[in-house]
Amino acid sequence: MTVVAREPISTSVATMKAAVITSPRVCEVVDALIPRPRSTEVLVRLEGCGVCASNIPPWEGREWFKYPMAPGALGHEGWGIIDSIGADVMHFAPGQRVAILSQNAYAQYDTVDESNVIALADSLMGQPFPAEPLGCAMNIFKRCQIRAGQTVAILGVGFLGAILTRLTSNANANVIAISRRPFSLQIAHAMGAAHLLPMDDHWQIIEEVRGLTGGQFADVTIEAVGKQWPIDLAGEITRERGRLVIAGYHQDGLRQINMQLWNWRGFDIVSAHERDPKVYTDGMKAALEAVVTGQLDPTPLYTHVLPLEKLGEALDMTASRPDGFLKALIKM
Repeated sequence: MTVVAREPISTSVATMKAAVITSPRVCEVVDALIPRPRSTEVLVRLEGCGVCASNIPPWEGREWFKYPMAPGALGHEGWGIIDSIGADVMHFAPGQRVAILSQNAYAQYDTVDESNVIALADSLMGQPFPAEPLGCAMNIFKRCQIRAGQTVAILGVGFLGAILTRLTSNANANVIAISRRPFSLQIAHAMGAAHLLPMDDHWQIIEEVRGLTGGQFADVTIEAVGKQWPIDLAGEITRERGRLVIAGYHQDGLRQINMQLWNWRGFDIVSAHERDPKVYTDGMKAALEAVVTGQLDPTPLYTHVLPLEKLGEALDMTASRPDGFLKALIKM
């Protein structure tokens, strides 16, 4: 089957492989026409794309999503080589290796405006670089305003929580990592966490954090799970006038908060998600610098690499998080 992907280069040739989510939990790889870059866009021959937890709701199905989705849809963590450029592109050229912030990167090719492209360093040749989630972590960390000597509790050690653990440890802060999986706690330890707590018993966690902080609780708490219980717990373990950072992806329904507690303790509340592409790309550039200078090494966190034909399997693992899983990459 052939699916038209925006403006085709040709109606008879120049096709690519692209994943199409045809219905909830059903993914097909089809032949789609390669998109043509508009005036300020570049066409990227993708090497790979990271799989994001934000893909889970459309993969599982919600009444507000429409199927089939566009070829390559949901993929937004791509990297690859510029194949061609639009007439008005000023800063990039064919052959450059780049990371992009796009929307249809579960495919062999995708187009993106040059403002959402960063050039990758030669030292990263052959290495995966899903810049969007790395940049997201850099932006969240910036908004946490963490200082040396502070105690920082991180709830949820997936890919994001692991990166935040390393950045926080680099800042000479004391990290309490709280996660439900032993594997995640091992990762947190490797990324510099000073204390590891299993996320199992709500009241026991509160008492352990109380003990680790001399009764004061955490200066900064980062919730990176995206569920109700960790939001409840985050409020309980943050000190008076502390900073509570919401980094989890909360897109599956309404949340309740203990406003009485939050009022009493006078938290600074930060909802750390960004929507401005400029802020995203600034974070991607900051992540690139951190990796190139050795401040951050995300490669141990890419636990599963699958071909495009197994995107459905990668999405299922992202939702169920089996033992040993942290982050899946799709390689083209």
